Amino acid sequence: MKLLTVNVGRPMPSEHTEAEGGTGIDKRPVAGPVAVCAPGPAGVGGSGVAGDTVVDLRHHGGDDQAVYAYAREDLDLWQRELGRELPNGSFGENLTTSGVEVTGARIGERWRVGPRVLLEVSCPRIPCRTFQGWLGERGWMKRFTRAAVPGAYLRVIEPGEIRAGDRVERVYRPDHEVTIELMFRALTTRRELLPRLLEAGEALPEVARDVVAKYLARQGG
Repeated sequence: MKLLTVNVGRPMPSEHTEAEGGTGIDKRPVAGPVAVCAPGPAGVGGSGVAGDTVVDLRHHGGDDQAVYAYAREDLDLWQRELGRELPNGSFGENLTTSGVEVTGARIGERWRVGPRVLLEVSCPRIPCRTFQGWLGERGWMKRFTRAAVPGAYLRVIEPGEIRAGDRVERVYRPDHEVTIELMFRALTTRRELLPRLLEAGEALPEVARDVVAKYLARQGG
């Protein structure tokens, strides 16, 4: 398991977002070591990757979405399906990985990247209009949702520097079965799965916990 590239984005105009300043979804691989640290709470902190820009702080960035990882294997599947090249960073991911089970990662699972950085799986990426507009694929949000291969947002537990080629090691895997895929389906197409998210315990982001609480209230639970 290894890190193929570290990708960062600069602000660019976009007609597909209402955020002032456009979007930072256009991420490109960078050479050399890149500092990674916890950016701060949602709505205040941006990206956990140095040099990377998060423009829309209402919906992106913060400690629970500090770093976004996507598997090269999944990009390759999309590349074949869409019939176009998808370079590393095409989905706006900070980390493009190889050999890492991203979709099957469990909430609270921890990865050591390089010698120092420790990351914790927190939640899946939910597609938005900006993502669809960036790719320019008709019906992209529905296709991406149906596939349920969303990539994983990560918290920064121990900061440090990472670089392309670093080893990725899974150092902790919790004993529950709340994976990135299950959480994604629960938040999108299969709301009946929402109560299962609570099995992830303290690793479940507060925003997801609130969604579950509202669902249970409506069900009279």
